[in-house]
Amino acid sequence: MNSVSHAGRVLVVDDDPTVADVVARYLARDGHAVTCVADGPSALRRARAERPDLVVLDLMLPGMDGLEVCRRLRETSAVPIVMLTALGAETDRLVGLETGADDYVTKPFSPRELALRVRSVLRRARGAYREPSRDARPDARPDAAPEPPLRDGDLVVDVGAHEARLRGGRLALTSREFDLLAFLLRRPRQAFTRDELLERVWEWTFGDASTVTVHVRRLREKIEDDPAAPRRIVTVWGVGYRYEPAAPDPAAPEPASPAEDGA
Repeated sequence: MNSVSHAGRVLVVDDDPTVADVVARYLARDGHAVTCVADGPSALRRARAERPDLVVLDLMLPGMDGLEVCRRLRETSAVPIVMLTALGAETDRLVGLETGADDYVTKPFSPRELALRVRSVLRRARGAYREPSRDARPDARPDAAPEPPLRDGDLVVDVGAHEARLRGGRLALTSREFDLLAFLLRRPRQAFTRDELLERVWEWTFGDASTVTVHVRRLREKIEDDPAAPRRIVTVWGVGYRYEPAAPDPAAPEPASPAEDGA
């Protein structure tokens, strides 16, 4: 599938005209319609007026910084956000993810890498993501029926519609949060390290594993009754995380009665 099939409207927010021009040209090569603005207030106005499919957002902006822009966008929109951060500024990257960014690229960066990240985030946000072939179900075929919604008690994740609901209410999940939840929900009670999740959900063979920690924390805040004492996405000490179903597994055998087990 070529990149144009996942093209969209991209808003680039960067006060450096050289960086903005280079990013815009690379994204345009991938078929995106690109709009560039140089400050936070302009970004918010354009986002409201044009409803972009994705925002590339520089962290360091004059007046209103990228974090505040991200916060304000997240108040009304789940638009995917790829944040540009300074090299080595780990705290800024983590705060950006906490604020609601879906991905980040560190400066100086390869424009081609950014274009690939944009393509990946857009593909996921549109529900076109397919897990790596090693995870494919045996009956999966290109012409197979859409995957039925994933259910766990009052939590329903419809991968085809790219929608998640809890107790009937729609969850405002970013594309990364949605992918992480669907991945874990498909594999109940299976523990994964942060590096494994980074590779299999983010498709990164290298990167900052704390990205996973941040997304797990944000996801818990949205699906757990008490995020400080999670019951669905639990921590496996010394390993990572696993999904613990809230509802009984209907395929699990019924426990034997005392008369049946010889007690």
